[in-house]
Amino acid sequence: METVQFIHSYWAYLVLLVLILATFNALIKFFGNKEFDAKDFRISLFTLITMHIQLLIGIVLFFLKDYFDTIKEVGGMGEVMKNSELRNLIIEHPTTMIIAVALVTIGYSKHKKKLTSKPKFKMLAIFYTIALILVLAKIPWDLWF
Repeated sequence: METVQFIHSYWAYLVLLVLILATFNALIKFFGNKEFDAKDFRISLFTLITMHIQLLIGIVLFFLKDYFDTIKEVGGMGEVMKNSELRNLIIEHPTTMIIAVALVTIGYSKHKKKLTSKPKFKMLAIFYTIALILVLAKIPWDLWF
């Protein structure tokens, strides 16, 4: 379990870096009316891939940590919801990150259907920015530094 926790923790740095890069790339090129090229495609694809890998690692970690026993030990979901640390760990962080991955996936899928650069960058900028905000909001910063 420690290995999965280690991978999940350090892969998160890569995910955040790539998501920031992809978001700012899309925003700068959208507002700068730049052409969409192969490099932009690779950046958005690499972001999608790294986020999905992180999601899979997170799901494995969620079940390895056996949060279901934790829920039973504290007295049920009502008690989990009253405890801000447990609520964040068991409910808020996983749910928010799943939503962020879904937004990146939707943005990536929608950008592929656009034929010109401006709409491509618009789709990526909108969905990746919202995903970045969600990720930044639910990173356990106290564990990072």
